[in-house]
Amino acid sequence: MSIKVSESTGYGPNSQMSLFGYIVALLIVLVLLPAVPVLALAWLIWRVLFAENEEEHSFEQWRRGRESERPPSGS
Repeated sequence: MSIKVSESTGYGPNSQMSLFGYIVALLIVLVLLPAVPVLALAWLIWRVLFAENEEEHSFEQWRRGRESERPPSGS
């Protein structure tokens, strides 16, 4: 049983390979979908029991803190 897939010429999308990729991606999603509630529950338990309650800083807060540490530049 041999299914021939056309080779790409490089000038446009290879529709057969794109379709194959979409089918494989769909199969992966369908296989992993039942694991989502288990992963969500595990993440929730981790956050409640084991993660430290540290304040998460954004990049903007870090940048503002760095600017206040710099000496004023003389233009």
